[in-house]
Amino acid sequence: MKIILAVLIFSAIILFHELGHFLLAKYNKVTVTEFSLGMGPRIASIVRGETRYSLKLLPLGGSCAMLGEDEDDTAPGAFNGASVWARISIVAAGPIFNFVLAFFLALVIVSYLGYVPARVVDFVPNSPAKEQGLQKGDIITEYQGYKIDIGSDLYTYQMMNELKNEPVTLKYLRDEQEYALTYQPLVTQNYLLGFRRSDSSSMKIESFLPDMPLEKAGLQVGDVITAIDGVPIADGNAYNEYLEKHPLDGSPLELTFERNKTSYHATVTPKLYESVSQDFLYNLNAEKTSGWNVIKYSFLEVKYWIRTTIMSLSKLLGGQFGLKDLSGPVGVVTVIGDTYEKSQSMGGMMTLMNMLTIAILLSANLGVMNLLPLPALDGGRLVFYIIEVIARRPVNRQIEGAVHFVGFMLLMALMLVVMYNDIVRIL
Repeated sequence: MKIILAVLIFSAIILFHELGHFLLAKYNKVTVTEFSLGMGPRIASIVRGETRYSLKLLPLGGSCAMLGEDEDDTAPGAFNGASVWARISIVAAGPIFNFVLAFFLALVIVSYLGYVPARVVDFVPNSPAKEQGLQKGDIITEYQGYKIDIGSDLYTYQMMNELKNEPVTLKYLRDEQEYALTYQPLVTQNYLLGFRRSDSSSMKIESFLPDMPLEKAGLQVGDVITAIDGVPIADGNAYNEYLEKHPLDGSPLELTFERNKTSYHATVTPKLYESVSQDFLYNLNAEKTSGWNVIKYSFLEVKYWIRTTIMSLSKLLGGQFGLKDLSGPVGVVTVIGDTYEKSQSMGGMMTLMNMLTIAILLSANLGVMNLLPLPALDGGRLVFYIIEVIARRPVNRQIEGAVHFVGFMLLMALMLVVMYNDIVRIL
């Protein structure tokens, strides 16, 4: 079922992307020779006017083929015969339609569930933020200079930016009046192994803390810790009980862990880790809204996913994330399947809402990725057209075609690496 769901979601998103190219091509009187859903050989097609509409064998992907698109053809109806501004609008329409689709899906979710304000709901003991005047019910609007529109903004920012022992500046709303405060967060020091679990009941490694001993010892994401110094660790509760009886103090430990159904051992010395407290807890549950706010928060939901994608890319370029952190179609199918299975116990409507949320993520992600100024992507094509606007003459078509071909081959190589990572994680 999860594969069928993934295919349906992927197909709808890609079809809408190609529909953007198609409609703007028609509007600009560019001949569309074929509009297809899927890749590979045709299994069905029909011709209407100048366009063949095709369904192809492989359900992932799609295309909008235009007359003379990759040729030096400037005849009437040819893509390269259209004005540069027409070509820019046609190419940009695909990613823009992805954002439009994400917005309409968000409308459905916000209309039914509401939105998630970053509303303060509680404080840790002796919270400096509370001492500086923050109260329950206040809504965080800015954190360390980062604009907070919804609770997810704050959650993602803190997930991608480790809290540091430095002053925290935030802004918040109270009775529709905005205030600002700065406080020094609470800091504790503990010996840690340096890993995060997939959930509190599991010993499966989901990620590592930077510059900590567990990753340096050679363990990997997906490994499962099964024993410490010979003491079996069956689950998260057993791990917590072990730490209560044997607090980490910097002494070396012998870890047993499982990878691909094979058991391994590693000696790990816990490291003193400075932990910065967030000081306050905030709401991550939806609150009902209506009228203009439905439109407003639907827009902000799409903005959130676009910002998250851009932030993730910046972390990738900055070296905080690596290729092993990337996920492709196989990984997405797994996420869709896991989300679907976990959602079923909540009822059909919540399952639908969760599937729509994934569709928003994928659609916004596809829109951003396609706008990157890389060869073979829509953004790469736009770079050539912008150069044409500035230089007032087109770039040599053969050079442009060669650049896009090389970019396409590199993109395919990257996809193979990402697919391999996905398969390894599953196994």
